[in-house]
Amino acid sequence: MPLSLFPIPKIPLIRPGDDLATILLEALENTHLSLEDGDILVLAQKIVSKAEGRQVNLAEINPSEAAIELATRSAKDPRLCELILRESNEILRVRPGTVIVEHRLGFVCASAGIDHSNVNAPEAQAAGTRPEDWVLLLPEDPDRSALEIRRRLKLLTGHCLGVMIIDSHGRAWRNGIVGTCIGLSGLPAVVDARGKPDLFGYRLRITFIAVADELAAAASLVMGEAAEGTPAVLVRGFPYPLREGSLKELLRPKEQDMFR
Repeated sequence: MPLSLFPIPKIPLIRPGDDLATILLEALENTHLSLEDGDILVLAQKIVSKAEGRQVNLAEINPSEAAIELATRSAKDPRLCELILRESNEILRVRPGTVIVEHRLGFVCASAGIDHSNVNAPEAQAAGTRPEDWVLLLPEDPDRSALEIRRRLKLLTGHCLGVMIIDSHGRAWRNGIVGTCIGLSGLPAVVDARGKPDLFGYRLRITFIAVADELAAAASLVMGEAAEGTPAVLVRGFPYPLREGSLKELLRPKEQDMFR
C-alpha cells in the first residue's frame, strides 16, 4: 500500500477541555473518511495545547530579573522571556529577536516553542483582555498526550492506531522551518537500518532513520503553516511496522551534539 496523507478539514476552533478524539472522528465522518487498523493521525501541536489549556495571558506574568536581562539581550517582551525561562532547561543562544533554548522536554528550539500565531484565545474576549497578549505553550507531556488520544480513539473505534504531535522547528544547519515530531504513541520515532544491504549488497553501518520527523514534515505540507485551518492529517500506508515509540528516541545526547 502506498503512503497516503489525507487532510482532515472542518475541525472547529479548539477550546480548553475539548475531547479531541471525538472532534477528530466527527471531522473524519464529515469528510467521508474512516479509520483503519495501522492508520496514523498526525496532529498540530496547537490543537493539543489548546485542548489542554496551555494558553497563557502575558498580562498576568511578572518577569523576574533574569527575564528582564534576557529581554534586554533579545529585544523580546520580558513577560515572554519569563515564560521562555520557565519552559527551558538551558538558554543556548541569544541575539536580538532570537532565543534558542533546550526545552524542558529535551529538544532544541526557538523561544521554547511558545507561539503567538493562531492562538485566538476565546478567553481574551471573555476576560476583556487583548488577544495579542495571549500565547500558547507546548503540551506538558506530548508523548502522554498522544497516548491518551490514541487510547480514547481505540475505545471509540476499536482500531489500533498511531498518534503523533508535531510542531515547526528550524535547524542549525539549514534555512527554513520544517514539521518536527514532539510527541508520539503507537509508532516508531526512529528505525534502525544498520545491517541492511543497499542496492549493491553493502551493509549499512550507521543508518538511523528519523521516520517520525520524516512523516511530520510530510504532514506539515498538507496542513500548511498559516491560515489553512487543517490541524490534523490521516496517514495510511506507513512503510514501517508500528510499535510503541517515544520522543526520547529522536533526542541526541549533549555529548554528541556538535552544534552546542
